[in-house]
Amino acid sequence: MLVFPNAKINLGLNILRKRPDGYHDLSSVFYPIPLCDILEITFPEYLDTQYKLNVTGIPLDAKPGCNLLDKVMEKLLLIRHLPPIEIALHKNIPNGAGLGGGSSDVAFLIKSLNQLLSLELSYSEMHEMAKSIGADCPFFIDNQPALAEGIGDVLTPVELDLSDYWLLLIKPNVSVSTKEAYSGVRPHLPQHSLQEIITRPVADWRGLMMNDFEDTVFPLHPEIDNLKRILYEMGAVYASMSGSGSSVFGLFNNEPDVSNFSNVFVFKHKLQQVR
Repeated sequence: MLVFPNAKINLGLNILRKRPDGYHDLSSVFYPIPLCDILEITFPEYLDTQYKLNVTGIPLDAKPGCNLLDKVMEKLLLIRHLPPIEIALHKNIPNGAGLGGGSSDVAFLIKSLNQLLSLELSYSEMHEMAKSIGADCPFFIDNQPALAEGIGDVLTPVELDLSDYWLLLIKPNVSVSTKEAYSGVRPHLPQHSLQEIITRPVADWRGLMMNDFEDTVFPLHPEIDNLKRILYEMGAVYASMSGSGSSVFGLFNNEPDVSNFSNVFVFKHKLQQVR
């Protein structure tokens, strides 16, 4: 089986309050985008191990045997008998970019193995398994626009169609750790909720839809702040950092010219209607 785990962007990200468990309650709208990894699953008879993972493309930021897909396999092997499995992952989605690439790989592997091997995992079981590996992993089980609350694991579908827009996504050669992003945040309730903002025209989002991590990340990494400014100078209707960074994106009415960008990761695509 060949599948294409896709990335997501965060439309707004409000950090509401600190929780007793040390995490933060947040509010964000997750929106899937057509930047994809490639995941192939086969069942070779010659394999002499329970599973084998081969990774090409962008290197993973985890030691061999310790990445998120290894965690999926460890959990599945505890509850199901599986034949030898070979997994080939080609990474196109940058790490440390706020795009959920690793979380998407997790969800697509769970869904694919459930289908291929008739594991009979229920919808809720797949959600819980994905959640146990990462807070935003469950989003990619449904892979539809959703309001994410709690620590990003409480999902409510939203009606949102950005298919009229071009997406320009840029990741500079810098990564932002979660610890670094949270280091200067001040939790607060926003003046306008994301549920209300996304009902407005996209042209109204600027100045209303905020990513609270920008207040911390931009002073530490001015190059990310500069890229957001450049996107607006290019004519973006709305621009923002995604998640805790380091990627930034802009929504454009017309195809943007990317010829002046160099030494950074660039992804440009006409957004499609989410089905």
